[in-house]
Amino acid sequence: MTALDTLSPDAIAARLSGSPEERAAFVREAAEAGMAEAQAVYGQMLLDGTGVAADPAAALAWFVRAAAQHHVMALNMVGRCYDLGWGTPVDKARAAECYRVAAARGLDWAMYNYATLLALGDGVPEDRPAALALLENVAAMNTGLASAKALNFVGSFAEDGWACPRDLARAAACYASAAEGGDFRGCFNHARMLGAAGEIDAALGWLEQAGARGNAAFVTKAQAFLAASDIAAFRTRGVAALREGAQC
Repeated sequence: MTALDTLSPDAIAARLSGSPEERAAFVREAAEAGMAEAQAVYGQMLLDGTGVAADPAAALAWFVRAAAQHHVMALNMVGRCYDLGWGTPVDKARAAECYRVAAARGLDWAMYNYATLLALGDGVPEDRPAALALLENVAAMNTGLASAKALNFVGSFAEDGWACPRDLARAAACYASAAEGGDFRGCFNHARMLGAAGEIDAALGWLEQAGARGNAAFVTKAQAFLAASDIAAFRTRGVAALREGAQC
């Protein structure tokens, strides 16, 4: 038994209600006591710089410790670190293996991440039918943002005819659902489809949402796309809407 085991629920709540630094210190205490959930949470705090100085290498080490205790989200995060080079050199094959194992255990985010690598042949042999099947499974789980992102990707498969017949109506429906679910790429793709259908005002609203939700790299890429669009309103009002959202 550790000192943490003697804390009452009220005492734990009090420790977690302090400043970000105090919360991080408490979570680290629990992590060092061997609690897998705390190890995973503290790893995320280190990755994000929440209450502690950002330290991706230390974050990875905590994710590894939690994953060794069969914490499935921590295993997915080990994959993310190797996928994106957070605290370690990029190793797509190792990332894919982490995702594959976590996906087999039913984690929505791992299924999405593994499907992404399969679709692109990144770290694993390309297998678009398997990727689409995983994405459709995640979409059907209706688990929030992971499902919204999966829906957006299913829409891309339908729009491009990857591993399925090209179906623009299905793509549009997927993008609309992904946008409603909060995925910034879904917002942008939904806006594209609305603009192509002549529904400019509705499209502008979703472009603003895409800007508000998307990261800086996405906004830069999306702005370049809009600036070169065949739709005149996108080149002017569309760019403005995206920028306005990004500034919120």
